[in-house]
Amino acid sequence: MTGVPLSQSELFHLIARAQAAYTRCVDDERAQSWPDFFTESCLYVVTTADNYAAGFEAGLMYADSRGMLEDRISALNEANIYEQQSYRHLLGQPDIRNVSDDGIDVETSFMVVRIMRNGGTSVFASGRYIDRYVVEQGRALLAKRIVVCDSKTIDTLLALPL
Repeated sequence: MTGVPLSQSELFHLIARAQAAYTRCVDDERAQSWPDFFTESCLYVVTTADNYAAGFEAGLMYADSRGMLEDRISALNEANIYEQQSYRHLLGQPDIRNVSDDGIDVETSFMVVRIMRNGGTSVFASGRYIDRYVVEQGRALLAKRIVVCDSKTIDTLLALPL
């Protein structure tokens, strides 16, 4: 994970800063930089709480490499047609569940509001991030992010990453 052991407090702050930068990237509409928050070999899945509890691996969004994340963003910018929208993330405190040589397992509650082109704002999604971070060169990167949405239904306008 890293050559220098970090204290629990240092890990908490490192991950909290990484999460703040991640959500700021999406919320500030800089999605082209979003894949940079992940390791080369990573997993990103958006699913529902019911599907997660049932152990279903596939999700509404699924990517198992940074290249797939980059393709997703390219499709958003070049191929997909969707109503202009933006997000605002609200995050709970990261809960560090386990620290091992393989990474740092973290769970964080989230809520995302969606702001439409006409100014309408609504709660878009709530749930939890189930993450595995690794520390590389002093930076916390996502090796895995499972976005577990509380609702059984997800709006078909799920265009931007959560």
